[in-house]
Amino acid sequence: MFPEWVYRQCPEISADHREAALARQAQLTKPAGSLGRLEQLACELAGLQETEKPRAATVPIIVFAGDHGVVAQGVSAYPQEVTIAMMANFAGGGAAISVLARELGSSLEVVDAGTLADQPVPGIVTDKPRRCSRDFSREPALTPDEAAFALECGRRAVLRAGTPDLLIFGEMGIGNTTSSAAIASALLKASAEQTTGRGTGIDTEARALKVRVIDRALALHGLTMPGASIESILCAVGGLEILAICGAIIAATQRRIPVLVDGFIVSVAALAAVRLNPSCRPFLLASHRSAEQGHRLVLEALGAQPLIDLDLRLGEGSGAAIALPLLRLACALHNGMATFGEANVPDRT
Repeated sequence: MFPEWVYRQCPEISADHREAALARQAQLTKPAGSLGRLEQLACELAGLQETEKPRAATVPIIVFAGDHGVVAQGVSAYPQEVTIAMMANFAGGGAAISVLARELGSSLEVVDAGTLADQPVPGIVTDKPRRCSRDFSREPALTPDEAAFALECGRRAVLRAGTPDLLIFGEMGIGNTTSSAAIASALLKASAEQTTGRGTGIDTEARALKVRVIDRALALHGLTMPGASIESILCAVGGLEILAICGAIIAATQRRIPVLVDGFIVSVAALAAVRLNPSCRPFLLASHRSAEQGHRLVLEALGAQPLIDLDLRLGEGSGAAIALPLLRLACALHNGMATFGEANVPDRT
């Protein structure tokens, strides 16, 4: 159903480089383990990047945007016009991720993977099979061909990014927490009550409606029953930008590019990517724990330990961007500190 490349094996972690990094950490002028997870990050990156000197300098940010037909059911606090307006805001430099990208020295590309825009938005890459997914509370959100196109959209974005040290993916799309919660429920066999949060800031009554809409959709498409394939789940309740991120994650990791994973929506795309291609999992680094309710369950399913927890729930790749300096510092410490021998400092007796 999906393109053949989606299932292609990712590279193996270089055990030799990881062991060399661990050996170097043991010789640096500090008590063993005193830099905690920063030490682990550096060693992990060394193995993933197959290098003695892990890097996090060149880190492009790619944001995928899409609209969702299920918004017609009243699941969002904002109208769908916001998606297109925010794309222009990204391009104009006024969005949070635009500011973060500038501060980090990262390039920012925004891809219209499936918004309602009927004309190209200046400064935005348009790469979509249709405008908006269908209302999955009434019919499947995407056809197999549309889902495959979205996966290819993500792959094309990764190829445009060249050969960076890491990649950050973000998203924008009114209604995409509803789609993500539905995907998470289907993948984890969890109730919508467990996976559904407040998204754009809906009140208690609107959240209860959102839960009911998702539960009905899961039942409509038979996703509460065992045996539903990952492909059928993504077609039934997926979103074009979510599928694009899923494809981008697989394409990046197949090229030995680690991905710093953002919050709930990107983590759901990551979980779908891992279910489609388990070999991509070692290349995924969790940036933060979102305030969105279902994120904890998704992180647990990925076996991921996030770097920070700041009650973020903006999306756009902002949480990953905020966590990026930690990776940069981990690499700088690993590569730049002197060993006991180099500094002529007595080691432990």
